[in-house]
Amino acid sequence: MSFTISLSKNEEKLIREYAKDKSISVTRLFRDSVLEKIEDDIDLKIYDYEMEAHKINDTSISYDEMMKEINNERTS
Repeated sequence: MSFTISLSKNEEKLIREYAKDKSISVTRLFRDSVLEKIEDDIDLKIYDYEMEAHKINDTSISYDEMMKEINNERTS
């Protein structure tokens, strides 16, 4: 599969220099960058979903409560 994108001369130069500096091809730079962006968006959606679930059913405990539970488990 291939894609065509339009870039200004300055953008193309910047991208080529960046890829060269990182010792990777422009193709790899684009592929990795797009996949990383997709993964970031998925992670953000999961985070937002989990934060909403947390607001509905907050099971948080304080640090002191956590330490009491840990100490109780050690002495049991």
